[in-house]
Amino acid sequence: MRKFCTIFFLAFIVFSCKNETLPKPAPYLKLKYSVATYKKIESDGPFSFEISNLAKINIKNKHWASIEYPQLKATIHITYRPVNNDLDEILKEVEKLTFEHTIKADVINAVPYENLEKRVFAKLYNIEGSVATNIQFRATDSVNHVLSGALYFYSRPNYDSIVPAIKYVEKDIIHLIETLEWKNQQ
Repeated sequence: MRKFCTIFFLAFIVFSCKNETLPKPAPYLKLKYSVATYKKIESDGPFSFEISNLAKINIKNKHWASIEYPQLKATIHITYRPVNNDLDEILKEVEKLTFEHTIKADVINAVPYENLEKRVFAKLYNIEGSVATNIQFRATDSVNHVLSGALYFYSRPNYDSIVPAIKYVEKDIIHLIETLEWKNQQ
């Protein structure tokens, strides 16, 4: 009986100590971004808007500005163009830049925005896919002013990796459009 117990015990140890490999659960990157607060930017140009306190603005002159997000390694490049009876040409040019991404884009969504009181008519383009710029926008008063912008990251485009950052900055761009005001309205 003692021999049987020893053999049973040894067999139990040998067969119960298998190294079963189990698949590891898929890891998910969890990014936490600070809640944005906003500050008003008065430019030398005929417009003002609010940007996130986490961003730094560099206004080059009345026509160009860049809003930098150092922690995200991203920049929104902004261009202002006065309208001189050429609104259609300016808007076609801005839209052409957006739709040049059609080759690499999976989807291009356009979201309109309208504020009759402030005379701000805008369109936000969300470009899904591994493209150079995933968000572009244009805003106009339809008479005198056009403001356009594009979001760029300082990295090779990999849409799946930067979606959280895109969505974070998109909220700030929407806020910029919602707070846009034209100076010297006629």
